[in-house]
Amino acid sequence: MTEYAIGIDLGTTNSCVAIVEHGKPFIISNKSGYKTTPSIVAISESGKRLTGQLAKRQSITNAANTVYSTKRLIGRSIDDPEVQECIDAVPYEIVEGPHNDIRVKMKDKYYALPEISAMILSELRQVAEDYLGEPCTEAIITVPAYFNDAQRQATIDAGKIAGLDVLRIINEPTAAAIAYGTQMQKSQTIAVFDLGGGTFDVSILKIDEGVFNVLSTTGDTFLGGEDFDNRIIEHLVLGFARENGVVLREDPMAMQRLKIAAEKAKCELSEVKSTEISLPFIQTAADGTALHLNTELTRDEFENLVIDLVKRTLKICQIALMDANVSQSDIDEVVLVGGMTRMPLVQSAVSEFFQKPPAKNINPDEVVAMGAAIQADELIHGGQEHILLDVTPLDLGIAIHGGQFYVITPKNTTIPCSNSTVFTTSENNQTSLRIVVLQGEHTQANDNQVLAEFTFSGIRRAPAGQVDIEITFDVDADGIVNVTARDLETQKEHNVSISRSSNLTQDEIDAMKLENNAYFESEANDVALRNDIARLKSRVSSLKMLTQSVSLPDSIASHANSLMTKANDAMAQGNDASTIKKLSSDIDKAIDLIEQTT
Repeated sequence: MTEYAIGIDLGTTNSCVAIVEHGKPFIISNKSGYKTTPSIVAISESGKRLTGQLAKRQSITNAANTVYSTKRLIGRSIDDPEVQECIDAVPYEIVEGPHNDIRVKMKDKYYALPEISAMILSELRQVAEDYLGEPCTEAIITVPAYFNDAQRQATIDAGKIAGLDVLRIINEPTAAAIAYGTQMQKSQTIAVFDLGGGTFDVSILKIDEGVFNVLSTTGDTFLGGEDFDNRIIEHLVLGFARENGVVLREDPMAMQRLKIAAEKAKCELSEVKSTEISLPFIQTAADGTALHLNTELTRDEFENLVIDLVKRTLKICQIALMDANVSQSDIDEVVLVGGMTRMPLVQSAVSEFFQKPPAKNINPDEVVAMGAAIQADELIHGGQEHILLDVTPLDLGIAIHGGQFYVITPKNTTIPCSNSTVFTTSENNQTSLRIVVLQGEHTQANDNQVLAEFTFSGIRRAPAGQVDIEITFDVDADGIVNVTARDLETQKEHNVSISRSSNLTQDEIDAMKLENNAYFESEANDVALRNDIARLKSRVSSLKMLTQSVSLPDSIASHANSLMTKANDAMAQGNDASTIKKLSSDIDKAIDLIEQTT
C-alpha cells in the first residue's frame, strides 16, 4: 500500500502541494524554497520547457511563449465570451482546437489546456517526490466549487497526463473546510469565502463530528485576482496614453511588465497606504525619446477601481445563504481562502456582510491543499475521520419540447446522488427519442452547457403518450455525471457516461502522457549527467594535485595524464554519460594505484 498521497491546489495564479506526515498536513516547499509555485508554463528560446518561478522570471522577454491563467479557460469552448475576453488580454495565442476545445501556442506547437495543467501538476508531483525520496502517484486535486462537468473532467485528464492516479476531485471550499474543521471542537455552520487568482466560490457548510455537509455552493469561475490586476493595468494604460499619447496595449512586452507591476502593487497595497509604480524605458516616443512610467497608486484609488468586483462577491454570498436556507446570524465562522482575501477592502466587506470578523488562524494560500492532503491520506489508509457530503454546483437536466430546460437533478443536491424522471413519447408511432443532456441555471435549453447528446431508439410504435421512458441522472463523488434512459415496458436501456467532457480522446491523453514522461526522463538524465560531470571534474582535480605532489614512474604518470586529457575532452563535449562514468571510475583506480605506490 502506498504510504503517501498528495493534495494539490491547482490554482489560477499559484499552486501548491501538501502531504500528511506524522498525522499532520503541511505544504511542501519547492526547489526555490517557496510554498507556492506560479501556475505558469513557458517554452524558452532554446526550446526548453519552463514551469513555475523559472517561467515567471522570463515572462517579460518571452511573453508570446509564456502561458498563464489557463484555469480560467479549461473546459470552455472558443466561443465563450470569457474566452474571447482572454484572447484580447493575453500576449500568447489562443485558438480553437480540433474538438471545439481551446489550444494555446508556445513556439511552434499548439497545446491542449489539460496538457498545460499537466505540466504544472508534474512540477508539483516532482516537488513531492524530491521531498519524499520516492515515487508519488496518488493525488486529490481541488477545483472551484462552481466548475462544471467539462472543467472537472479536463482537470482529471490533466492529472492522468501528469502520471497521477486522481483519487478524487474535491471542491476548493470543501477542502478548506476540512483543514479548518480539524481545529474545531464543536458543531458549526461556516461560510467559506474563496477569492483566488481567477475564480470565486462561496460555500455554506454544516460541520458536526467529522461530517462535512455542504448546504450550498455558488460562485463565478471568471472573477478573481486577475480582474483586480486588470483594473490597475487599465488605469495605468489610460494614464500613460493621456500623458504621452502612446497606447501601451500594442506592445506585448510592455503589457507583460504592466501585469507584473500591477500584481506587485496590488499585494503591496494590502500592507501600505500607497505604492510607487516605476517602469523605466517602457516605450519610445515618435521622435525616439525614451518614455518612462512613474506614478503613485494609493489604496483608496485602488479600492475605487475594484469596488464593483467586491460587491459582486457579496451578491454571490447572498445567493449562497438563500440556497442554504440560512441567514447571516446562523453563520458561526467565516473562513477566508485565496490570496485576494488579504485585501483590506475584501476583509472589511466580508466582515460587514456576515456581521462578524473572519477567522484568522489559517493561511489562505495553503488551506485548500492541506485539506486535500487530509482527505487523500484518509482515502489511501481507509480512514473515515472526515465524511464529505458535497453538492452539485449547477442544475442538471435535459432539453424538452419548446426549447425549455427540464431540471432532473437540482443544484446543491448532495452527491453522490441518483435522480429520475419519467417522460412519454410526444408523437404517434415514435420509435426514437433524442436526448440532450444539459448543465446550467438558465430556463432556455440553448443557454446551458451541452454535456452529451444521444438517441434512444427501438421504442415500440404506439400513440403519443403511451410509452414511458425513465431518464436517470447519477452523479458520483467527483461530480461526474452518468445518464441512463430506460423503456419501462421493455426494460431496454441506454447508458451514457459523460467521461470525455474535456474533448480529448484517450489516444490523445495517452500520447500526451508519454510525451510528458519522456520530458521528465530526459530532465532526470540531464541532471544525472551534470552530477556525473561535476564528480569527474572533482576527480580530475584530485588526480592532478596528486601527480604534482609526488614523483611517479613514467608509465603511471603517462597513464594519469592520458586519463585527464580524455576526461577534459569528455567534459567539453558533455553528452556521453557512459564515457564520463567510466572515466570517473578509471581515475578512481588511478588515484588508488598512485596512493599504493607512494
